[in-house]
Amino acid sequence: MRKFYYLGGIFILVLILFAPLNAFALGVEAAVGIWMQDPSGDLAYKGELLSVKDELNYDEETRVFGRVKIDMPLFIPNIYLMATPVKFEEDGSKNTSFKFGDKTFEGNMPFSSKLKLNHYDVALYYGIPFLKTVTLGKFNLEAGLNMRIVDLKAEIDQPSTGISESESLILPVPMLYLGAQLKPVKYLSVEVEARGIVYNSDHCYDLIGRLKVQPFGPVFLAGGYRYEGLKFDHSDVNADITLGGPFLELGFVF
Repeated sequence: MRKFYYLGGIFILVLILFAPLNAFALGVEAAVGIWMQDPSGDLAYKGELLSVKDELNYDEETRVFGRVKIDMPLFIPNIYLMATPVKFEEDGSKNTSFKFGDKTFEGNMPFSSKLKLNHYDVALYYGIPFLKTVTLGKFNLEAGLNMRIVDLKAEIDQPSTGISESESLILPVPMLYLGAQLKPVKYLSVEVEARGIVYNSDHCYDLIGRLKVQPFGPVFLAGGYRYEGLKFDHSDVNADITLGGPFLELGFVF
């Protein structure tokens, strides 16, 4: 229940902060939600890859996220902001010794780990001209550029040996953004979003499918599924991690 009280408080704060923007923009949409994040993949720092499922023992976590879309007037690009906190913390195990950073951790001894993988998106985009008009407001396509800032911190601590190590990095990732909205009836819409880039053997993508219901006034409820992947080798950190799971949103649109 505490998560839902927190969600409601953030929703009210976003409403207060962003509602005045409607005077200067053609439209504002803001939402806060909860996302059930189920991780998989591998992580390494100057050593061998560690499975986030089998060795770090990470499992599903539910986190609050938020987003704001601002439709700007004239030829100014529209703005899409999104903040996605990601954090896992668990006790792990490994049969053999392993290296993480400049430290070697003993095998068959318990250790704890933390992984923060917060990311923040800023997209500038345009709608396809006249498409929404000729479809009588039922269909819209968007395309633009998205900058994702990944805030990563990985820690491992083995109390029985007194060994601990951590690493932090900020990783900017430019991506393409595509979005589509289909509104077959007045109070119901189906939306999809895709952000992604592939460079060399690395990639970053984020796929979102959303079903939105607007029961009264500017308020809407939405639910869907989000799946994202991040693969990179940067500053001695090697990661290949995916997150997927359903989400719920509460928001408003003017």
